[in-house]
Amino acid sequence: MKRLCLLIALVSGLVSAINAQWISPGNGTTYTFPDLVNVTNGTVVEASAKSFTVTADLTISTNDVLLIDDQVKMIEASGALITIQGSMICENTGNDRVWIYGNESSQFSMRFENATADIKRIYFNEGAGIKLIESDVTIDDSQFIFFSREYASGVLDVFNCDPVIKNCSFTWNEGPAVCSPANGRASVQILNCLINSNVTTEGLNMPQINLGPGGDDTIRIVGNEISGENAHWFVGGVSVADLVNTGSTKVLLKDNLITYGRYGYNQQGFNISSVIVGNQIVDNFCESNPMNGGSGISINGSAVYNTAYIRNNVITGNLWGITAIYMHNIDLGTEDDWGNNVITNNYNYGLSAEYDLYNNSGCAIMAVGNDWGFTDQQIIENHIVHQVDDPSYGLVTYIPFIGDDGIGEIPVEANTLNDNLFYTVEGRCLGTRLPENYKGVYILNGKKFVK
Repeated sequence: MKRLCLLIALVSGLVSAINAQWISPGNGTTYTFPDLVNVTNGTVVEASAKSFTVTADLTISTNDVLLIDDQVKMIEASGALITIQGSMICENTGNDRVWIYGNESSQFSMRFENATADIKRIYFNEGAGIKLIESDVTIDDSQFIFFSREYASGVLDVFNCDPVIKNCSFTWNEGPAVCSPANGRASVQILNCLINSNVTTEGLNMPQINLGPGGDDTIRIVGNEISGENAHWFVGGVSVADLVNTGSTKVLLKDNLITYGRYGYNQQGFNISSVIVGNQIVDNFCESNPMNGGSGISINGSAVYNTAYIRNNVITGNLWGITAIYMHNIDLGTEDDWGNNVITNNYNYGLSAEYDLYNNSGCAIMAVGNDWGFTDQQIIENHIVHQVDDPSYGLVTYIPFIGDDGIGEIPVEANTLNDNLFYTVEGRCLGTRLPENYKGVYILNGKKFVK
């Protein structure tokens, strides 16, 4: 019996040794996955041709490189943490993406710490989160699906760095696609991505992009489709906040479709300056209590240094169009630089009223040269809440407006359809194509046309 127990103990010790974590020596070596099979003593094993399993935690140390090339197609890392302190480079040039995946009960996680990475054409599935910490990382043409929040707050958790995330898709993840904390600075670049149906954790009150203060560079959120259509109620679109007065944050929100969320874009706190141009922010009404959300754009400033320059957007179908709260400096159009925003049909079901602009602050707002959906000044006035309604509120200057006595009216003209833009008809976004038999007025990139 003692010999049997000793044998079991020896076998158990052998298994533990085989599955122990492996840390590269940091001597400038580049490792492919076939190389790791040979040097990691079982931490990386070859399951089949071009298919590998990471059985325990794996660390690529400073000075070393992990190379993912055409020798690999599948990497299962269930329960493992892959840490990159050196570099990770993807040179997979085949037609199919390389899979890095876990499983529902045992997900993988990744950590980039003071690292560099060029990640492209990877399909990340069943992860617990990826942390980007003070790391120069570019992620291109990759997909993220079925991530939990066991290791990170979102799919990509960014701290004190400015990653570039482009041409990627994020779907059906439990938390936000991209997030950064209140106690760090990160100027994330999110370009031409599909961000759809994330924050699937029931009752989790977060947007799909949830960013804290920015760094020295500008936060750029450009050319994305951000939709919460299949997510649970209360999921927001984009939020940028500096609640602790960390520094100065600059934001470019441009040419995005933001739809079916609790709100479209939220900007909150100190010292944030944004340029918001060319977006379609439509049908963000997923909030049962309109006092808690539903704005197409919400600017909530802790100081007048929270500024927003807003031009050429379509803001329609939300519970509120634009809400301005506490202190801010909002520019929706001036005599010399018209806003050319379409702000209409933002209907608040809870209050049975249409609010296209609600200035819930003592700050004045210039909003000249916008299309409010009407040419009757009194109707427009009824859809704007400002000093006329409450003397404690700031005045909104919205005259002249588009269509006012025909001055500056948006031309209604024939137009060639463009599949890269989104079409709005009667306040509803139709996606990238109008029906072939459609006849009538539609909105394209903030301007009216007729087909």
